[in-house]
Amino acid sequence: MASHITDSVFLKDLYGTDEMRAIFEDQSLLQKWLDVEVALAQAEAALGVIPTWAAEEITRKGRAELMDVVKMKAQIDLTLHPIVPLIRVFKDACADGAGEYIHYGATTQDIMDTAVVLQSKDAIAIIERRLADFESVLAELAGKYRDTLMAGRTHGQHALPITFGFKVAVWLDEFRRHCARLNDCKPRLLVGQFGGAVGTLASFDADALAVRARMMTLLGLADSPITWHVAHDGFAEFANVLAMMSGTCGKIAAEIIALQKTEVWEVEEPFNEGKVGSSTMPHKRNPMLCEAIVALARLSFSQSRNALDGLIVAHERDWTYNHMEWAYVPELCVLTDGALSLTLRVLRGLRVHPERMRRNADALQGLMMSEAVMFALGQFVGKQTAHDIVYECAMKSIEHEIPFRQLLLADPAVARHLTAAQIDALLDPARYTGLAAQMTDAVLNAGRHP
Repeated sequence: MASHITDSVFLKDLYGTDEMRAIFEDQSLLQKWLDVEVALAQAEAALGVIPTWAAEEITRKGRAELMDVVKMKAQIDLTLHPIVPLIRVFKDACADGAGEYIHYGATTQDIMDTAVVLQSKDAIAIIERRLADFESVLAELAGKYRDTLMAGRTHGQHALPITFGFKVAVWLDEFRRHCARLNDCKPRLLVGQFGGAVGTLASFDADALAVRARMMTLLGLADSPITWHVAHDGFAEFANVLAMMSGTCGKIAAEIIALQKTEVWEVEEPFNEGKVGSSTMPHKRNPMLCEAIVALARLSFSQSRNALDGLIVAHERDWTYNHMEWAYVPELCVLTDGALSLTLRVLRGLRVHPERMRRNADALQGLMMSEAVMFALGQFVGKQTAHDIVYECAMKSIEHEIPFRQLLLADPAVARHLTAAQIDALLDPARYTGLAAQMTDAVLNAGRHP
C-alpha cells in the first residue's frame, strides 16, 4: 500500500505523473547505482586499473533484474548502509571472481550522488518537454486573445484596461525565463562524482583523473576539477529552479481561481459532464484542478527550502544532508511535474468568456478610466490639479452611486475644457489598453525562429 500521496492509487494523478514517478522507483534507482558501478569498472579497465575480463563480466551482470533485492533489503536493514549490500549482491551475481573488482577505489557517496544526478538528468528531459508544450499552448492563447479587452486589476480592484492576451503573454515570457534558468543550471548539476573516501582519490595512482574523466564520459555527465562531496549547490540551484516553475504554475492557477469566482466568471478551468464541485451543493463548478496546482506549488516551496539546508555541511562528508537529498529530489521532481502537467491540462481546456470580460470592464460605469480623464484634463490645468478634480468626481460617484460621466459633465472645471464627446471617448476602455497588444506581439515574435 502507498503511504505517500504522490503514490496513492486514489490521488497520485493530482500530485504527479507516472512518467516522472518511474524515474525514482526502486528498480530505476537500483539500475542507476549499477550504471555508475559499471561505468567505473569500464573506465578502470580501459586504463589498466582492473582486468578487462572483470569489467566485461561486471557490465554483463549490471542489470537490476539480476540482483537479489530481497537479500539486499535484508542486508540494508542489518548494515544500515545502502551500497555495501548492493556490492555484495552484485558480487554474487558475477562469475569467476569478477565481483572483487566492483566499486574499486570508490566510496558510497560517489555512487549515490552520481545516481541522483542521473535521475535528475532524466527528470530534466521530461520537464523540458513540458516547457516546450507551455511555449505552444501559451503562445496560441496569447495570440488568440491579443485584443480581448478585460479589466486590469491591482490590489484586487479594477485599475486600467488590459487584454487577456497581454496577461497570458506575461506568463509565457516567465516560462521562457524558466527554460533559460533550467538550461543554465545543467552544467553545474549534471556533473558526476568520483573522489574516494574524502575526495582525494588517494587509493589511486596518477591514472585517477583519467579514470574519472572516462567514467563521466561513459555516463554522459560532465567531469569536475574537484570532488564535490560537501558542495551540493548544484542540487540547491536545480531545486529552486523547479520550485520557481511550480510557483509560476501556482500563480496562473490562483489567477484562474480569482477570475472564475461567480461574481467575475471571466475564465473557467476545463469542465466536463460528470465533474463534481461539491458533495452537497449540486450547482458548484469549483476550480478543483487549479486548487491542486496551488497546493503543489506550496509543497514545492517547502522542498526547495530543504535543498538550501544542504549548503551547510560539515568537513569532508556529512550524511545528515544526503538523507534529505534522497527524499526531496524525487519528491520535488514529481511535484513540479505534477504542477506543470495539471497547468497544461487547465490551459489546453481553458474556457474564456470575452463577453463577461467586457461586461466587467464596464461595471464601474467609466470609473476605471479616471486616469485617461485626468491626463486629458491635465493638459489644460496641470496634472496634479486634474488629479484632485477627477478624484473628487470619482469619490462622489462611488459614495453616492452617481454615474461618473454625469459628474464629469456637471463639473465646471471639466466642462470648461472637455466636451461631452471627448468625455465619452475617454471613458471607452477599448481605447486605453496602451501597448498591451504591441507587447504581446513582441513576446510572440521573440519565440518565433526565422
